[in-house]
Amino acid sequence: MATVEECRSALERLSAKLGAAEGELGRATRLDRSLSCRLPDLDTTFTGQLRDGTLHDITTAPAADKAQIRLQATSDDLVALVDGDLNFASSWARGRIKLEASFKDLLTLRKLV
Repeated sequence: MATVEECRSALERLSAKLGAAEGELGRATRLDRSLSCRLPDLDTTFTGQLRDGTLHDITTAPAADKAQIRLQATSDDLVALVDGDLNFASSWARGRIKLEASFKDLLTLRKLV
């Protein structure tokens, strides 16, 4: 099981990757939305703001937040996903990773997978 610090580091690496994205992928990351990442195995939820292609203000928050984009995964799956060792689409299809967002945001975010 990954630690809270490893998961925070993974989210910071994800933020750097999003910020470096160019072209159509870069445009897909330019959403301005609140984001949460729930890690049930650590009983931790990270929250932040996806803005200008990067994640800002990454903090831990109570589990019952109302973020516009909500991701849920185990700590190990989050780290593997960010490191490129886990395929999002197949993990989502098997229920290992959950993503909740508005239909419009889901259409935009599909460009990232």
